[in-house]
Amino acid sequence: MIPAIDSYSWHRAFGHHYPDLEEPAAPMTLAEMVALASRLGAKGLALESCFFPGADENWARRAGGVLAQAGLHPVWAWGHPRGLDSGRNRAALDDLIRHIGIARALGAPVMRICAGGRATRPATWAGHRAMLLPMLREAAAAAQDADLTLALENHIDLTTPELLELVETVASPALGICLDTANQLRLFEDPLEAARAMAPWVRTTHVKDIVAWKGDPKTFAFWPSVPAGTGLVPLAEILTLLDRQGYDGLLALEIDFLKPGSAADETGALARGLDWLAAKPWLSAAATG
Repeated sequence: MIPAIDSYSWHRAFGHHYPDLEEPAAPMTLAEMVALASRLGAKGLALESCFFPGADENWARRAGGVLAQAGLHPVWAWGHPRGLDSGRNRAALDDLIRHIGIARALGAPVMRICAGGRATRPATWAGHRAMLLPMLREAAAAAQDADLTLALENHIDLTTPELLELVETVASPALGICLDTANQLRLFEDPLEAARAMAPWVRTTHVKDIVAWKGDPKTFAFWPSVPAGTGLVPLAEILTLLDRQGYDGLLALEIDFLKPGSAADETGALARGLDWLAAKPWLSAAATG
């Protein structure tokens, strides 16, 4: 498994801060982000497409060269924040399919995708499923033709049984799961049991730790991020079961809303998380090599 960073951790530097919760940060370029990830000791970097709205295949080839020169394994991440609008948005599906070419030009073997988000979930699962399945089948077919794997994230829009029903029904080698280790806790599920159920399908990850803070537990702000290994998510157990499953992709640390006082900033939280990963016996060789 590869110690890595998801670029969403630096969302405040790319114009994606959460109003009323945090402030914008000084802007960051791709080259600066790559240099910082490398300096922190990451061996992989997942790039969020929402940070690079003008990306095309020519841009991706150049970006892939920058990552390769730094020794960083790439993943391309499409779809934040609304993805396919839970199956309502044909134009979003067309954009997803366009990004398959961008992911391949980047050199990424996996592209994270989102079906939707917390705000897009329909009233009924039957309707939700009926809208999503045709889109996921079409996307998976396009990805398979391009020799790319799509990884559908648990993006606070799907319960574990729902997510598994989608990937098992599509039943394509080109469609797996991006496991966010914290998001099912935000849906009041047991994160370890959720990870155990998803493990055979995991193709990439967001390694995230969270705590309960204040306010309404049904809101995003109640569950802020903290450095990996310091929160409520049983990360060691989750990553151990992924290791036993034979998973060998990115362990991409992700910070969304960082709990005030838990670290100096997102970069400080990532540094602590990478140190935590490096101390694990099943990762030490990758983290130091």
